[in-house]
Amino acid sequence: MRGLDDGEVGDGRSDGGVGAGTGAPGGPRTGAPRTAGAKAAGVTAVAGLAALGLFVAGCSTGGTGSRDEGAARADATVAGAPTPPPAVADTGAGSSKAAERVDPVALLKADPKIGARMKADLKPCAADAYPVDTSYGNLTDGAAPDVVVNVMTCGDAVGIGTYVYRKQSGGGAAASTAGYENVFMAEDAAVYGTIDRGDLVVTKQVYAEDDPVAYPSGEDVITYRWSGNRFTQHDWVHNDYSRAVGEGDGVGELSTPAPQPSATG
Repeated sequence: MRGLDDGEVGDGRSDGGVGAGTGAPGGPRTGAPRTAGAKAAGVTAVAGLAALGLFVAGCSTGGTGSRDEGAARADATVAGAPTPPPAVADTGAGSSKAAERVDPVALLKADPKIGARMKADLKPCAADAYPVDTSYGNLTDGAAPDVVVNVMTCGDAVGIGTYVYRKQSGGGAAASTAGYENVFMAEDAAVYGTIDRGDLVVTKQVYAEDDPVAYPSGEDVITYRWSGNRFTQHDWVHNDYSRAVGEGDGVGELSTPAPQPSATG
C-alpha cells in the first residue's frame, strides 16, 4: 500500500531534490523511518474497522437481536416436543365389557323359576313384538354383563315382573339361554328394575284402593347390591304423590257469563 507510505503529507522531495527537513540535499529524512511492522498494523486496523461496520449494519436492519433468522422451523419444534406415554388399558372390574346380546323372551320361557301363568301371559303385543325391556350392565362383577329383563302389559305398559340373569363361568355362549342363571326376580304390579352405577334399583308403584292405573298414590324405590352370591337390600326410599295432580281438584271450570240486558231494552 504505497499511499500509506509515500503519498502522505509531504513526501520530503522538491523539484531540486532538497529534503523537507533540515538535512542536506539528498540526505535521509529527519523523521523516524516506518518499518514493516507499522505497515502491517495499519492494514489490520483498517480491516477491523471494515468488519465492525458490516456487523453494525447487519444489526441495524430492523432485527430483534444479534441474530434475525425468522421463525423457528415447525419440524424442529415438533421434534423437540416430548412424546406422550402410551395409554394403559383399564382391565379392572369397572372397565367396560362387550355386551353379549341375548333373547330375553327365550330366557324367560326357559327359566324354571318363573311360574306357568307368567309364561302363558307372555305374548307379543303385535306381530313378534313382546312387551319386554332389556338392559345390560355390571351388577354382579361376573365374566360378562348381567341382563335385566322387565316384563310389562301391552295396553298401558305397566311393569309386572323384573328379572336379573347372571352369566355363569364355563357356560356356553352358543345358545341364547346357555350359561345364564336367574339371580333376582320381583313379580308384582307396577314394578320396574334399572341399573344405576353398579346397583340394581327396583321401583314399585303404590296404589290405594281407588287409585287409577295412571295415578298411583306413591312409590317405593329399593336399591339392591350384590353381596357374595345374592342381592341384598342396600337402600329404600318411599315417595308420596300429590292427590291434586291429575284429578282436577282445585281447578274450577270457566263459567259462562250471564247475558246482560240491552241498553235499549
